[in-house]
Amino acid sequence: MSQATYDDANLLLRLYDLRREEKMRAARAWFVASFKPKSIAELQELCPAGTENNARMRMVATYWDMAASFVNSGVLNEEIFFANGRELLVVWLRVRPIIEALRSGYQDPTFLKNLEVTGGKFKDYLERSTPGTYDAFVARMGG
Repeated sequence: MSQATYDDANLLLRLYDLRREEKMRAARAWFVASFKPKSIAELQELCPAGTENNARMRMVATYWDMAASFVNSGVLNEEIFFANGRELLVVWLRVRPIIEALRSGYQDPTFLKNLEVTGGKFKDYLERSTPGTYDAFVARMGG
């Protein structure tokens, strides 16, 4: 694993600043509190096309997919990201039950693929660094 750099820290701080933007903060709060669909039918009920909830879901999911792309491409050090970005794991766990249906509906097999890959790496990181933490986290997030 490579050593984190000042550039990694600066990018992480920039990502943090983006999370504090007013609309993003509201979308993140809604997502964590309310986004728990287990099927595409539940998703369509919670986030119908053209609604504020749909926009919030897309804003949060694509933000974390973008952040994940930095990790996956090597632009952002994994260790420093995982030490500071557990919200990505929340988002991945909430999207995971419906990801295949979303990809099928969008006709995009790569939709949120960076989020999926980094979610898997995050799981591995937690299991390696603090055994049991991942399972406890999944249980807290509702499976």
